[in-house]
Amino acid sequence: MKFVSIIMGSKSDYEVVSECAKILKDFGVAYEMIISSAHRSPKRTAEYVANAEKKGAQVFVCAAGMAAHLAGAVAANTTKPVIGIPMGGGALNGLDALYSTVQMPGGMPVATMSIAKAGAKNAAYFALQILALSDEKLAEKLIEYRKDATKKIENDSKEIEVLL
Repeated sequence: MKFVSIIMGSKSDYEVVSECAKILKDFGVAYEMIISSAHRSPKRTAEYVANAEKKGAQVFVCAAGMAAHLAGAVAANTTKPVIGIPMGGGALNGLDALYSTVQMPGGMPVATMSIAKAGAKNAAYFALQILALSDEKLAEKLIEYRKDATKKIENDSKEIEVLL
């Protein structure tokens, strides 16, 4: 069974990361979600990635704050796509997490989203786009979603438009 693996560094990330899970669920895409830390449980993280791959994980979404090494630790243990969500908070309000996630060495890519909820949502949509490369029905759902989003903007504008 193909699915998306969502890993967060701590339980405090759940509220933000759940935005990713909601979108995957809305599109009918299976996912697993766990808490595992690059620093506090590195062995658990590596073992989970290996087992998730065996079970059918196609994309890994990793959310972490501050030093934010989770996405990198996962990327070091898989050749599947890894998407990083830098979490807000900490002394630098997420900027440290952004830098830690985006500054991967050559040959160890992590697709890095924006900080916090927008990043969690975009991680889901990016994972869907990756899966849609080999799933025509999912690709059609994404196209319909974009059409609906366009219509919503147009309808919202009509409610407030003032044109000369």
